[in-house]
Amino acid sequence: MHCVDLIKKETFTLDDVYKFETKLKLKYPNNNFIKDKIRQQLQALRDKGIIEFVSPGKYKKINYGNI
Repeated sequence: MHCVDLIKKETFTLDDVYKFETKLKLKYPNNNFIKDKIRQQLQALRDKGIIEFVSPGKYKKINYGNI
């Protein structure tokens, strides 16, 4: 969620989140599947109602600006 919070727009793409891959690799050096984990976490955020899938590779924060 921290990476999604750092994206300062309501609608974002998977590529926007992938930009954090290097930072996440440094934080989790034993994880060789960072992009897979990013997608998994985006699904978890969707399931929790924090984001929604707009179209393939495109996401929207729910209640953006109301937090």
